[in-house]
Amino acid sequence: MQRYFITFSYDGTRYHGWQKQPNGISVQEVLDKALSTLLRTPIETVGAGRTDAGVHARIMVAHFDFETEIDGGQLTYKLNRILPKDITATSVYEVSNDLHARFSATQRTYHYYIHRRKSTFQRHYSHQLTYALDFEQMNEAAKYLLGEKDFKCFCKSGADSKTTICNVTEARWVAYDAELGEGNGADWYFVISANRFLRNMVRAVVGTLVEVGRGKITLADFKRIVDSGTRNDAGESMPGNALFLWDVTYPVAEKTAKEA
Repeated sequence: MQRYFITFSYDGTRYHGWQKQPNGISVQEVLDKALSTLLRTPIETVGAGRTDAGVHARIMVAHFDFETEIDGGQLTYKLNRILPKDITATSVYEVSNDLHARFSATQRTYHYYIHRRKSTFQRHYSHQLTYALDFEQMNEAAKYLLGEKDFKCFCKSGADSKTTICNVTEARWVAYDAELGEGNGADWYFVISANRFLRNMVRAVVGTLVEVGRGKITLADFKRIVDSGTRNDAGESMPGNALFLWDVTYPVAEKTAKEA
């Protein structure tokens, strides 16, 4: 058996997340069905992580095993002919059999988008906030997320995580404009990178940082929540439609999935 990585992107709007669900359509279910059809044998993929209902992926990685050699370019082409328009295969390539899409990943990056003015089109992939926010304070609070910490306060209750410790390597708010790029405009996105994420963690972090920006909690309060708080102490979970899995990194020369 030979292991293959597949990189792809998806609009999560109509899906109940990445992972197969008993009562709703998932991205994994659709991808596995397409691969099984083309390779003429049951295929079960293993993803780099789980995205919740409505969450999107600019880059997602999964692996599957197959007994004979695959032409990755041809399979990618054929996949895109039968996959729905909201899922796009980027590449299929051979990897060593000990490389695991989930457990071998060294870093994952997410973006969460917010916009300040009513927008007909942004509403699908960004969350509108009309009240004033102090992004300088929000960035100060975000700095406290850096490093290896126990983030149980941002983990959804009932999650099956064996540990709630994560190592966050980047956490900051970035001003942007769809035309002018980063550092311009009145809209913002939050970028966060870590070796792993807990269920619902990013949306809970964003919701708590928004509370800082609104002046509802202080920097000291935020630090206390991170250090010893519970999920009830942290802010509300933000809507999933504005969240994107942005990239996944693997140890092979620290190559990102985008560069594969």
